[in-house]
Amino acid sequence: MDTHQAGLRIAVTGGTSGLGRALVAAFTKHGAQVAFVARTSERVEETARLYPGSHGIVGDVARKDDIYPIALQIAGALGGLDVLVNSASSLGPVPLAPLGDTECEEFELALATNVLGPFRLTKALLGALASSARERRGGLVVNISSDAAINAYPHWGAYGASKAALAHMTRIWDAELAAEGIRFLSIDPGDMNTPLHALAVPDADASTLKRPEAAAREIADAIEREVSREIRA
Repeated sequence: MDTHQAGLRIAVTGGTSGLGRALVAAFTKHGAQVAFVARTSERVEETARLYPGSHGIVGDVARKDDIYPIALQIAGALGGLDVLVNSASSLGPVPLAPLGDTECEEFELALATNVLGPFRLTKALLGALASSARERRGGLVVNISSDAAINAYPHWGAYGASKAALAHMTRIWDAELAAEGIRFLSIDPGDMNTPLHALAVPDADASTLKRPEAAAREIADAIEREVSREIRA
C-alpha cells in the first residue's frame, strides 16, 4: 500500500493471528486507520499494543448477537469505513475429517464464521461503505477465500464448502451493489504458515508455505489498486 493512502479507514476480522494480524501490521505501517476484531480480549490488547494507533474490538463474528456491537465500534472508532477485510476463518472439525464424520455443530461453526459472519458484518456496515463510495474514498469489501473453495479436497469439506459459498456470495454482492460504487473482491492468499494451517496440516513443512506478511502485502497492493481506481474515476 502506498503512503498516499494514509488515512484509509480499514476494518479487519481475525486480526490477532495469522493473516489477519499481518494485515493489521501492514495497514498501520502505511498510516491507515485500522480497527480489528478478535474473540479473545488478551490477544486484542496485545495486538493493539504492538501496533499503536490500531483499535482492538473484542467480538466473535460467528455469533449473531456480536455483529451489531462490532459494527458500531468499527464505525465509531474510525469515523466511518472505507475497506472491510473479512479474514476470520474456521476449519470446522479439528483435526480435519471426512464429511461423513463431521458433526453438524462443526459444520455449522464453519458456516457461521466463514459465510454468515462476513454476510452479517457486511450488511451491518453497508451504510458506512456506501458513504465511503459516494465520497470516492473506498467502499470496498475483501473476502479471504481459498483454493479449497474450488478444489474438492478430501477431509476439507466443511471449510471448502463454506469458502465456496463465501466466494459466490462475494460475486453476488459485487453484482448487486456495483451501481452504488461498493466493490467486492475475493482473494485466495495461498497456503500460509499460520496457526490455522498448522491445525489443518500439523506435519506440513513450514519452509514451503508463504509467510503471512507476504500475503498481507499482496492483499494491501490489491486494495491500493482498487481504491486508487475509485479515486481516479
